[in-house]
Amino acid sequence: MEAVVASKPVIKVAAICGSLRKASYNRGLIRTALELTKESIAGIQMEYIDISPLPMLDTDLEVDGKFPPAVEAFRQKILEADSILIASPEYNYSLTAPLKNALDWASRPPNVWADKAAAIVSAGGGFGGARSHYHLRQVGVFLDLHFINKPEFYLNAFQPPAKFGSDGNLIDEDSKERMKQVLLSLQAFTLRLQPKN
Repeated sequence: MEAVVASKPVIKVAAICGSLRKASYNRGLIRTALELTKESIAGIQMEYIDISPLPMLDTDLEVDGKFPPAVEAFRQKILEADSILIASPEYNYSLTAPLKNALDWASRPPNVWADKAAAIVSAGGGFGGARSHYHLRQVGVFLDLHFINKPEFYLNAFQPPAKFGSDGNLIDEDSKERMKQVLLSLQAFTLRLQPKN
């Protein structure tokens, strides 16, 4: 008789980056997360969602209960996801304008962020973007996003050894392992928040 092996459910993760630069270290963190989910973490299907096509929030663009096409497409991707991975650069102790814009568009009624698990990662100088985490967590309270508590991931990109290559890709193996732990925590928390069938 063959044994039946229960497989871990697959969760869908929408990955967004608050930086629009192609070689951004924060975008490099997203590329690393995508790579890890394909190569060494079973049960996560991750998709990078580009926020650059979104117009600046202007509710006058909502006509007859519909959003502009780029906004509709973005909102649909968020709605389809079970959880969210956000790479949040720190600008002036806060999150970036493009990231806040994306958060605002997806929070327009009906709020498509609600009741999703989320994780924040960042890279930069000084505190490695940690201050943006605090502000983003506060925004998440209103949006009903549920962030993992541990592990936190903020990386000082400029301290030796080198963390990123010239293309913005993460090359530091210790940091890759830390990213893997974030993804495993996000996966476990997402499954915990999902209704039991």
